[in-house]
Amino acid sequence: MSSSSSSSSRSASHKPLLYAAGVAVAAITLGLVSWQATAPAGKSSAGSSAAAAPRTDPAAELRALARREAGDKLAVGRADAPVVLIEYSDFKCGYCGKFARDTEPELVKKYVEDGTLRIEWRNFPIFGADSEAAAKAAWAAGQQDRFDAFHAAAYAGGSKEKGFAGPRLEELAREAGVPDLERFKADMAGEQAAAALRKDQEEGYRIGVTSTPSFLVNGKPIAGAQPLAAFTAAIAEAKAAAAKQ
Repeated sequence: MSSSSSSSSRSASHKPLLYAAGVAVAAITLGLVSWQATAPAGKSSAGSSAAAAPRTDPAAELRALARREAGDKLAVGRADAPVVLIEYSDFKCGYCGKFARDTEPELVKKYVEDGTLRIEWRNFPIFGADSEAAAKAAWAAGQQDRFDAFHAAAYAGGSKEKGFAGPRLEELAREAGVPDLERFKADMAGEQAAAALRKDQEEGYRIGVTSTPSFLVNGKPIAGAQPLAAFTAAIAEAKAAAAKQ
């Protein structure tokens, strides 16, 4: 949704070992959801006897998280696109910024514009009060159809280093071209923004997301700001599977 920036290399190189650990944690937790859901009927995840329960299809459950709401202000692409990428992200996350600058624009150009892909954003702030404030501000900008522009401004190279305190969020809103700043501030502080944030957070925690960015491509988990090739492969696979249904 945003343009590339030469400053992205600084985020990309920061603490690579910590990043690798974060990717591993997200992969394990997302995988654990599927593993538990596919445990043999009559057994608990720990292997003890339990009352028989209907088998579930975890992949179908994860695919069903795609909202496909035509009026979703935090989404791009056709509501009936064969592939939906759900993105759980935090505006203070350096690797989320790298994805936003380097990978997401390529996915929009290649797949959203031809109707193959829909991208649905989920606010998943994990870095404290500033993260939550930025999430609410992004939602508020979206109410005036400026989410994409706010997303681009907030993820621009060097933006997160300036923080996301109140005056900075207003500055980002102006950069994004939000027409009514008074409405923006009211929406950002309102209960609807808080409720929307809770909904996204609860969804993420329910499926085991613990780090950002984390993604679902038609229900298939992808953890971390993986290379573009990882997303193109997942989208191609999901598109082929959808064509067979």
